[in-house]
Amino acid sequence: MKQLITILFIGLIGFSLNAQDKVAKIEFKTETIDYGTINKGADGTRVFEFTNTGNAPLIISKVSSTCGCTIPKKPEGPILPGKTGKIEVKYDTKRVMPIRKTITVISNAERPTVALKIKGLVVDSSKAGVLDKKNKSVMEQ
Repeated sequence: MKQLITILFIGLIGFSLNAQDKVAKIEFKTETIDYGTINKGADGTRVFEFTNTGNAPLIISKVSSTCGCTIPKKPEGPILPGKTGKIEVKYDTKRVMPIRKTITVISNAERPTVALKIKGLVVDSSKAGVLDKKNKSVMEQ
């Protein structure tokens, strides 16, 4: 009876160790996208590319943004080991202001929460800046 219990115990430990070896790993090409200076109304869509470098399927359960002006789109279905995936992010460029937003990715990866960032500046090119007016004479303004 003791031998049976010992064999079962060793089997359970071996099974649990083997199960822990299979893990998904998410590796992004970049975790920050810089829009640079873009015009109001420009295309605000950018893509974060990643690879599952683990040995188990990667399942992204949730992708969320810190603001309603940034809409992320997660991939559907699992990403198999060695395969790549994309998280599309669309920023509302009708807002003339600096861009500083965080997109949170939650998955079954070894690092379950990843914070992606977008940054940049949206300008309205139809409005002349203070420096442009300074170079003109009073008669030209």
